[in-house]
Amino acid sequence: MKNRVVVGMSGGVDSAVAAALLKEQGFDVVGLYMANWREESDDGCCTGEQDWSDVRDVCDAIGIPYYSADFSQQYLDDVFKLFVEEYKRGRTPNPDVLCNREIKFGPFADFARQMGAEYIATGHYCRISHDGGVNTLLRAADENKDQTYFLNQVRQEQLNGVLFPIGGMLKPEVRALAERFNIPVAKKKDSTGVCFIGERNFRKFLAQYIPMRKGDIVTADGKVVGTHDGVFFYTLGQRRGLGIGGSADGTGERWFVLKKDVEKNLLIVSQGEDDALFSGALETEGFNFITPPPCREFACMARIKHRQPLQSAVATVTEGGVRVEFEQKQRAIAPGQYAVLYLGEVCLGGGVISRAL
Repeated sequence: MKNRVVVGMSGGVDSAVAAALLKEQGFDVVGLYMANWREESDDGCCTGEQDWSDVRDVCDAIGIPYYSADFSQQYLDDVFKLFVEEYKRGRTPNPDVLCNREIKFGPFADFARQMGAEYIATGHYCRISHDGGVNTLLRAADENKDQTYFLNQVRQEQLNGVLFPIGGMLKPEVRALAERFNIPVAKKKDSTGVCFIGERNFRKFLAQYIPMRKGDIVTADGKVVGTHDGVFFYTLGQRRGLGIGGSADGTGERWFVLKKDVEKNLLIVSQGEDDALFSGALETEGFNFITPPPCREFACMARIKHRQPLQSAVATVTEGGVRVEFEQKQRAIAPGQYAVLYLGEVCLGGGVISRAL
C-alpha cells in the first residue's frame, strides 16, 4: 500500500507542483480544495469558482482524484470575526496567519485524515524537519518567497505528518517543473492580498462590516490638515491615499500615518520620515513557540512583516509574551501584526504585536 498524502489545492502553481512531485515520488496523492469564503460577485458567480475550476483541471492533468470541502463557517467564526474586531480596535490584523492555524492545519487536516491521509502537504515555501517526534519549521530556500511568517501561529502538534514539497526550491524552478508536468496553471499569476477580498476595493469591502465615520486628519500638535473617510482604512506608515497633498506651510515632503486614535476618530499624520515612526523595541501578546526558546533572553533574527529582511534582535520571554529589542530601529511597527523570531534557519514562532516601544 502506498502512503496516502492529501494535498491542499488552491488552484495555483505552487500546490499543483507539490502534488505532482509527490505523485512522482510514489505517494497515493489526493487533492483537496478548501472553500473558505462563500460570496457571489457582482455578476452572480461564486468568487471561488475559478480557483475550483483550476483545481479540477490541475488534478485531471496530474492524474489524481480531487475533492472540495466547505470550511466557510469555521473561517467566519475563527478567522474573519477576529479580523473585523481587530480593525475596530484600530489595529492591523493578518487573517492569513490565523487561517493556517485555525483552518489549514485544523479542520482541513482533520478532514484529510478522515480520508485516510498519513500525510498532509501544501504548496507553502518553507521546509520542515521531523526528527525524533519533534517538528521543526525551517525557512525556505527561496528567501524572497519564504512563508514561515504566515505559519508562525501553527502549533507543534499541528505539524505532525506535514510535508512542504517545494520548500527547497526557488520559484523559477517551480515554474519550470510546472511546464515539465504540463500543468495548466503553469503561468498563472501568484495570488496577492487577503483571500476573501481578492481584487476588490478594500475600503468598499471593509465598510460593509465596520461603520465608517469621516473625521479630521491632524498633525501631532493638533493642526487639522485634511479629512479621512474612516480611521480603520489606514495603516501605520501609510504614505499613499491620504488625500492631503502638500500644504502651504508644510515642509513639502510626503505625509504618512503616524497614529490612529479610534476613540476620537482622528488620523494623526506627519511629514518626512519622522523619528516618531521608528521604534527600537516591541512587546507581544502571548507567543506561540513552535520550537522552545534556548533560554529566557537570547539573540535572534526577527521579522515584523512578510518579506521584510530579517533583523538582528534580542528577545526576552516575559509573563505576558515576548519583548523584542532591535539592533536597528524599525519603521511603522503595527499592533495587530506578528513579530516572528528565528534562530538560523529555524522559525521559533511568533506573537501578536501589542505595542511598539
